[in-house]
Formats: sequence, C-alpha cells, structure tokens
Amino acid sequence: MDRLIIFLAKRDGIDKLVKTFQYVAKLAHWRLQGIGQESLADRAKKWEVSCGTSRKAFRTGRFLSGMNALRSPYPNRVMQTLAILSNGGEMVYFFFDHLLWLSRIGLLDTHLAARMSYISAFGEGVGYIFFIAADLINIRKGLRAEKELIAELASVAKQEGSQEDREALAKQIRTKIRGIRVQRIMQFMAIAANLADLIIALAEVEPNPFCNHAVTLGISGLVSAWAGWYRNWPSAT
Repeated sequence: MDRLIIFLAKRDGIDKLVKTFQYVAKLAHWRLQGIGQESLADRAKKWEVSCGTSRKAFRTGRFLSGMNALRSPYPNRVMQTLAILSNGGEMVYFFFDHLLWLSRIGLLDTHLAARMSYISAFGEGVGYIFFIAADLINIRKGLRAEKELIAELASVAKQEGSQEDREALAKQIRTKIRGIRVQRIMQFMAIAANLADLIIALAEVEPNPFCNHAVTLGISGLVSAWAGWYRNWPSAT
C-alpha cells in the first residue's frame, strides 16, 4: 500500500494508471461493439476519450523535461547525438500534444486538431526510434561489462591475500553484476514501452489496417502502460 501511494503521487505513476484505463476502455469498446452492445460500447468509448483528454491535461509542461535531460553529461558523441534526437522528438510530441488538447476542448480552432495530432505523433515516433537505439547500445555495453566482471570473479580465487579479502572482493563484483542485470531489465522494459508507443504513433502518421486495429492499439497501449508501471514502481528499500 505504501508503495502504491508513492507510485500514484508521481506524475508518471498516475499517467500510467489512467493510460491503463484508456486502453482497457478501447478494447472493451471494440468487444462490446462486436457483440452488438451499442449502449455499453458508447459508454466505454466515452471512458476512453475522457482518459485520453485527462492525460493530455495532466502532462502540461512535460515537454520541458526533455530540455532538462539534454543538460545531463553523456559519455560520448554518439550517445549525445542520440539523446538530442530522442529528447528533441519527445519535446515536439509533448508540445504539440498540449496544442492538440487545447484544440479538442475548443480553446483553439478545432480544425487544427488533425494537424497537431500528426505533428505530435511524428515527433513521438522519431523520438522513440532513437530512444530504442540508445537502449540497445547500453544493453550491449552492459553485456560486455558483465562478461568482464564474470571473468574477474572467476580469477578472484587465484589471487593472493586472505580468504576474507577475496570474499569481500567477490561480493563487490557480484553486486556490480546484479546491478547490470537489473539495469538491463529496465532497458528491456523501456524498449517494450517505446516499441508499443511507436506502433500507436505509426497508426496516426501512416494509417494501416494492422496498426489502426483496435486490438493492436489496445494491446500496445497496455504494454506501454504496464512497462511504465514496472519501471516506476518504488523499490522495497
């Protein structure tokens, strides 16, 4: 319960909860419409739309987080370039998503909604491609580092010194290996979420029967939301 309270106190936490509602409602609307329950399907659609609008309102100012991420130091030019492209795409996504929200609620011209949606989805898709590339590079680096640590761990028994010193060193190496593996799980979760969101963005940028199907969108939305739950869930410590 304590961790659930902490999770929901975060902006990302409540966003993932409402995103779960949004895409459960999308799947419910598709299913209910398929079996002829028009009244219930209409209610599910209203739930989906209200969740989507609420998320847009709640993320007001979120595009500034990308600017903050760009201020962080990066180990090399490749990672810095990927960070600029990924965070730049995400900033475009959030900024025009705010304008889309204002257009849909009628504060801006409603005819702008389609254009704002396209630009927002395009920036989102570009950002996710480079986020995925950065995570794949980091996973590769982590695998190399883990391999080196495993080799170092195997050589500890042959080193000189007391048994206690060797055990302490082995414990430190095992801790580092665990840290790399935990980080890799988080990176795989990020890739899963970004791939799912990329499918949703493609449905807007380049409509096609697969990406635009209600089941594809619903499952993609839930994968993204639940990966976000995992990544943002508070640790036991």
